[in-house]
Amino acid sequence: MPYEMIATLMFSSMMLMLLTGQRVFGAIGFIAVVAALLLWGDRGGYDIGFAAAMKLMKWYPLLTLPMFIFMGYVLSESKIADDLYRMFHVWMGGLRGGLAIGTIGLMVLISAMNGLSVAGMAIGATIALPELLKRGYDKRMVTGVIQAGSSLGILVPPSVVLVLYAMIARQPVGQLWLAGIVPGLMMAAMFIAYIAIRCRLNPALGPVLSDADRAMPRAEKLRLLRAGLLPLIIFAVMMVPFVNGWTSLVESSAIGALAAFAAAVLKGRMTREVFENSVRNTLGITCMFMWIILAALAFGAVFDGLGAVKAIESLFTERLNLNPWMILILMQLSFILMGTFLDDTAMLVIVAPLYVPLVGALGFDLIWYGILYTITTQIAYMTPPFGYNLFLMRAMAPPEISLRDIYASITPFVLVMALALALVMSFPELATWLPNYVYGK
Repeated sequence: MPYEMIATLMFSSMMLMLLTGQRVFGAIGFIAVVAALLLWGDRGGYDIGFAAAMKLMKWYPLLTLPMFIFMGYVLSESKIADDLYRMFHVWMGGLRGGLAIGTIGLMVLISAMNGLSVAGMAIGATIALPELLKRGYDKRMVTGVIQAGSSLGILVPPSVVLVLYAMIARQPVGQLWLAGIVPGLMMAAMFIAYIAIRCRLNPALGPVLSDADRAMPRAEKLRLLRAGLLPLIIFAVMMVPFVNGWTSLVESSAIGALAAFAAAVLKGRMTREVFENSVRNTLGITCMFMWIILAALAFGAVFDGLGAVKAIESLFTERLNLNPWMILILMQLSFILMGTFLDDTAMLVIVAPLYVPLVGALGFDLIWYGILYTITTQIAYMTPPFGYNLFLMRAMAPPEISLRDIYASITPFVLVMALALALVMSFPELATWLPNYVYGK
């Protein structure tokens, strides 16, 4: 059987298993193991899986994963993250759309604490959304704000998705995180600019808070400011030594986890329940990602052995005669299509064995492509009819917000994100400048 046919059969079998509701790592790992055994027999098939497991165990930067997840859950479970929104509420309520703008700021900081979009969505939907609706904000606009803001969790460091990409693409995690900073902040600024313009043109969308709501002694405002800035201080304590080369990435992640734990203890919020919930959630998510990475490595090893990547490269460049940029655009469109029914990790694991080597063979920077993939995933998260974030919001939103409202809310933010993607594609320096500067010292 031709290798191209084997590769097609592997992909179709994997997609069929995923459609039956199987777990991502189980479907991918099962297909990889069965294919390896059928192609190379008992000895060769077992070796591929064993080699993938050993590669995973030896990948030192993987230690950052539980550290950052633990840091995020400590800050969330101890309610330190809640102080952020109270700070934005008091200090930005006097602006048109100020609470919506503050919610974007909240999402950026939550992203810097956790690295998962689900965490930002949960905090935004439970803390920010009720407050925004109670104060007369347009329900469609604020629903879009929370969905768009939460998507920053997979782009702003410490992004867990970029850790997964780094493992599969064999790229430095630190460079990928630094590459995500400028595009992530740029996208947040674009969201804020859109909200400010919309609320200026139509003040009813984001009314200014009343004097009674904003009446508070200056000392209390300053206290809230200090409390709200605590997560930002923790992030600075963690990242500044790393950016300056004083600590390694793993050491910085440990500093962040310890700083979050110490902050919760000093504020008297580190209860037994908070600690148990944080550890249990950290263990669950870390194990899930390790299984996914292991399955992806085994699947990729089979593809390397088949030579499928070279066959697909030949198909695009020689038979179809497409130029590299056209191939890249087709890849991004395929991500958006898959995002209608898969989450980000599943998308990456399914196509990484093909796309990542192909991108390198076409002469593109893999660090830059990691950011393109992440932004495209953010767009896919919110693309109807089955975008991942759309249904998360429906599950968490109050009854007065319908699925139709959620669909309508996201259109302008998807357009803003598409513009951001076009800017990063047109000007790769937006993603590559900071890692080149830091690692070029």
